[in-house]
Amino acid sequence: MSAPVVTRFAPSPTGFLHIGGARTALFNWLYARGRGGKFLLRIEDTDRARSTPEATAAILQGMAWLGLDHDGEIVSQFENADRHAAVAHELLSAGKAYKCFATQEEITAFREQARAQGTNTLYRSPWRDADPATHPDAPFVIRIKAPQSGETVIRDRVQGDVTIRNEQLDDMVLLRSDGTPVYMLAVVVDDHDMGVTHVIRGDDHLNNAARQMMIYEAMGWDVPVWAHIPLIHGPDGKKLSKRHGALGAQEYQIMGFPAAGMRNYLARLGWSHGDDEFFTDAQARDWFDLEGIGKSPARFDLKKLENLSAQHIAQADDAALQQEITEFLAAADQPALTQGQSNMLKRAMYCVKERAKSLPELLEKARFALVSRPIDIDEKAAKNLDTVSRGMLSELTPQLQTDSWDRENLEGLLNGFAARKETKFGKLAGPLRAALAGRAATPSVFDMMLVLGKDETLARLTDAAEDARP
Repeated sequence: MSAPVVTRFAPSPTGFLHIGGARTALFNWLYARGRGGKFLLRIEDTDRARSTPEATAAILQGMAWLGLDHDGEIVSQFENADRHAAVAHELLSAGKAYKCFATQEEITAFREQARAQGTNTLYRSPWRDADPATHPDAPFVIRIKAPQSGETVIRDRVQGDVTIRNEQLDDMVLLRSDGTPVYMLAVVVDDHDMGVTHVIRGDDHLNNAARQMMIYEAMGWDVPVWAHIPLIHGPDGKKLSKRHGALGAQEYQIMGFPAAGMRNYLARLGWSHGDDEFFTDAQARDWFDLEGIGKSPARFDLKKLENLSAQHIAQADDAALQQEITEFLAAADQPALTQGQSNMLKRAMYCVKERAKSLPELLEKARFALVSRPIDIDEKAAKNLDTVSRGMLSELTPQLQTDSWDRENLEGLLNGFAARKETKFGKLAGPLRAALAGRAATPSVFDMMLVLGKDETLARLTDAAEDARP
């Protein structure tokens, strides 16, 4: 029986949750959740100068919005520093690492000379095989003894087998002269201690794998399954940056994209399951595998995100969508809906969530149900309320007062009214939209009338009919 799958997401708390990091977290989450495994979270906060509580909070908020729940307590890499150092000393005692007393000036001078002579600048410490009796009483770093011949093969589930000649590997520093562990050591020790079985991360870490494997093998630890995923590029094929638009996951929440649509899009950004574009969370968990990840960088396409978001909004449960709207308004620092507005939105949801690409677009469609009289009529809609149109509304209003308030009767009455006026229904619909919503683009007239109810509809029509604007 194979060991349970354990994946991890290990961001550095130096800023927001980058969209690339969010995708990495999602891939790890999907892989673990789809196999009954664990998804762990580690904050790599060893860079004390740049790590901030605010950045950690932003990362956690972004993950919470995306619904990427983690198992167990959050691990702080900084708090494990003593454990990392202990491993370095264990390797030193085992003869698999050594004390290096070379100064930074000596290393710099060596590299400058190598560059001048056109030789390899990879530093080879003279202290690697030195007799401990010759060690000076001076500061030192602890370096691992890298293999000096042969090859290291990274068996990567995305990139395939990647071979590196060991002569290209230096004796990596494990512990600095002040006794603090380096990032490369900390990552390996933490992954081992957390029981991580699969390391799924960006391919900018691919070269790190060969150096990290030295530590695994020196300690006699199982090497995890590697899966290095290509980075995300912008539409122009260049590495995703601020010039391409929003970079933080929470920026997309503030823009009003639903979390399910974002998860769907990020999953498709570099991974595929046949020709499937739209899928649910359950399908993503069932389908996701490492073999479906492509080797080429994915390109971020806002239109595709909008398309998938529209499909998720249309198919969302109304109550869940209403809750997401509440959270969106809070994240965007916009006023919350009143209880009355929430009730009206609930009534209108069926006719406003179709084809809305984002939550702001949905709210704009639902505007007719959220505003109070007198209705603010914009310039475009006002063009549909000329003298003739207001006259038609004045004539129509009394007829609506006695009619049964259901779709069939409303359609019959309004179409009959248009026929008697020897005009197309479209000519009547424009003034009705203006009167009921104050906008030219709205849900269907019949839907708005049913959502608003008889009394509110008649009041708005009366207001518009009496409006003195030309």
